[in-house]
Amino acid sequence: GGGARGLRGGGRGRDVSASAAQPRAPRSMAAPDRDGDLRRTFAALPPREAADEGFAGTWWGNAWVTALEEGALDAARLERGRGYAERGHVDAITVTPGLVLAYVQGSRARPYRVQVRLRTLGDADWDRFLDAAVERPGHIAALLDKELPHSLADLADHGVPLLPGPGDLTPQCSCPDSGHPCKHAAALCYQTARLLDADPFVLLLLRGRGERELLDALSRRNATRAARAAQDRGPAPLPGVRAGEALTPRALPPLPPPLPAPPHPEQPPAYPAAPGGPDPFALDQLATDAAARAHALLTTGRDPVGGLTLWQDAVRLAAARPGSGLTAGTRTLYASLASAAGRDTAELARAVAAWRQGGPEGLDVLEEPWDPPAGRFDRARPLLLAADLPAFR
Repeated sequence: GGGARGLRGGGRGRDVSASAAQPRAPRSMAAPDRDGDLRRTFAALPPREAADEGFAGTWWGNAWVTALEEGALDAARLERGRGYAERGHVDAITVTPGLVLAYVQGSRARPYRVQVRLRTLGDADWDRFLDAAVERPGHIAALLDKELPHSLADLADHGVPLLPGPGDLTPQCSCPDSGHPCKHAAALCYQTARLLDADPFVLLLLRGRGERELLDALSRRNATRAARAAQDRGPAPLPGVRAGEALTPRALPPLPPPLPAPPHPEQPPAYPAAPGGPDPFALDQLATDAAARAHALLTTGRDPVGGLTLWQDAVRLAAARPGSGLTAGTRTLYASLASAAGRDTAELARAVAAWRQGGPEGLDVLEEPWDPPAGRFDRARPLLLAADLPAFR
C-alpha cells in the first residue's frame, strides 16, 4: 500500500490521502472535434423547472417519454430520474447510431456511465422511410424546419417503427442498481427527449442514419421522382385554333403610332480600359458615331453615310476626331484606319484635311484629277500672268 502511494505521488512527497478520499470525476464526454455525420455531442442541458405538464414539448419527444415510462418496472425510480434530469445532473450527451451515452451524477461523488440502446433500422426500412418522405413535398420542408410529421413517423404499419415503443429502450448503467431502468438511465432518457424536441434528426441518427446522408438521399429521390413524373406527363399540348377560324378574313386593328424620336442621340456608356483590349477612346468614338447614324435614320429615314466606301468612311471617322494634326493620341487611330483601308498615315492626314473643308466633295477634289476644258480657262491664263499672279492650275 505504501509503495503504491509512493508511486502515485511521483516521489515528490505529495499527499495523496485527500485524492483517495475524493475520487476524481471523469472527464466530460463532450468532444466536438470527434463529431461527424454519425456522431453528435450535445453540451449538458441546463436545469429545468419542474412542471405539471409533460417533460417534452413536441409530440415525438412525448412519444419517447411514453416509451420510457410504459416500459419501466418501477415508477419511483422514474420519478427520481426525472428529478435528476430537471436539476441538470446529466453531463454532455453523445449520440451515435443505436446508442445514447452520458455521465450522470448520482448520490455518490463519482458520476455513473450510462448508455441507452435502441435498435437501428435496416436498409429496407430506410428505403420505405425515404419513399414515404418524398411522397409529399411538405415532408422534406418539415424536416428542414426541425419538425417530424405524424404521417412520416407513423410507419409502423409498413414495418418501419421510427419511434420506440415500450421495451424498445435498453438501458445500461455502471451503478449497482439493477432496476429497469435505474434512476440514472431514466435521467438520461428524459434529457434525450429534450434533444429530440430541438432536433428530430437525433432520433433518425439513433435509428442509424446521419442528417447529411438522409438529406442527400432525399434530394436524389426527389429529383428522380420529379423526372419520372415529368416523363409520364409527356409534353404539354400546344395552343391552337381551328383552321376555319384561322383562314376567315378579318380586319386587323391599326398599328399603334410610333414613339416620338428623341431630340438627340444619347451619350454612350464609359468603356473601361483592359490589358490587351481595345482602345476605350476608339470604342467611345465608334459608339457615338453609331448612335448619331441611328438617330438620323430614325428621324429622316435614311443613313447619311450608308453609301460611303471603306476609304471614305475611314476618312470620315478620322476627321470626327477632335483636334488637328497627328498628335500622340491620334497616331494609333490613324494608323489603324489607314491600314484597314490599305493607305498610309500621310495619305489619311491629307484626306482628313480635305474632308474637313468640303466633306465627300472635298475628298473628291483631292483625289480625282480634273482637266478643265478649253475655253474660258485658256483665255484667263495670259491675263493672270499679266497681272503677275501665280500660275493657274
